[in-house]
Amino acid sequence: MKVVICIPAYDEARTVANVIAGVRAATAGNSVVEIIVVDDGSSDATVELARRAGAVVISLSSHQGLGAAFQSGVHEALVRGADVLVTIDADEQFATTDIPLLLRPILEGRADVVTASRFADPARTPTMPGRKRWGNRVVARVVSRLSGQRIADVSCGFRAYSAEALLHLNLFGRHTYTHESLLNLLFRGFRVVEVPVTVRGERAHGTSRVANNLWRYGYAMLTIIFRTVLDYKPLRVFGWIGVSIFGVGLILDAFVVVHYIQTGMVTPYKTVGFIGGFFNMFGFGILTLGLVADMLNRVRQTAERSLYHAKRATYGRERVQAPSPRADDPAA
Repeated sequence: MKVVICIPAYDEARTVANVIAGVRAATAGNSVVEIIVVDDGSSDATVELARRAGAVVISLSSHQGLGAAFQSGVHEALVRGADVLVTIDADEQFATTDIPLLLRPILEGRADVVTASRFADPARTPTMPGRKRWGNRVVARVVSRLSGQRIADVSCGFRAYSAEALLHLNLFGRHTYTHESLLNLLFRGFRVVEVPVTVRGERAHGTSRVANNLWRYGYAMLTIIFRTVLDYKPLRVFGWIGVSIFGVGLILDAFVVVHYIQTGMVTPYKTVGFIGGFFNMFGFGILTLGLVADMLNRVRQTAERSLYHAKRATYGRERVQAPSPRADDPAA
């Protein structure tokens, strides 16, 4: 069982060597472990210190975002034949001693993805600003509602992925990846397990590289979530919008019809009738758009099935016996 530890880093010279040393100590019992630092265009000594600490460093050409760094880490892990990929931040907020907790459910065959949770156990909830805690809670509820599985913490980057899960990941967000990757795999029926951990609520040095501007982070996060849902559940998105608008039109139409039955005329509510008709046409148009998007979703599923098998061949996974496909897995 080969485990690759991926550490995305952007200007983390103060802490990256300590994290690498902690990872090495926490995984000392594993026979095959590789530590990879994905440098996201750092301008400090992050690369030099990571190499000096014994990690393999993959440097992006420029600062591209955590999502891009994660995708590079996934590619590198698959190229190196990883059976499990663990991602951990380079800022020392997570305890490297918890890595075995994340590995265990996958090694025991109970999970495809294991995510560390800061909020699953109230006793372990870290100290953080109220607005950040509220934002995490709201986003967790949105993702849980969309995916159909309750998850207390969807923003944590401390996770473990099986190779099969990695082969199915098709991500596009560059700013971050935590929400998109979860939805991507949950929509496909992969087993996601949360493991409560204790983390540091605030960074010891500097500010967050991802959520330093909450408005920018919130916009990027919501955009990624919305696009992911559109990709996998288009009829669900357009359906309720179209039905709602069409329903408003029906209510207005019904009001005019009742008035006509009672008085024999539509005045002075003729305008209401026209507005109702407009809502009917607009709602029907959105429903039609949803049906078209649903058909395109089937085309996307076929393309992802082909991409999955191409990845298995590219990364040499065709020699590995894949698990039984899930009924709702588009790559089945």
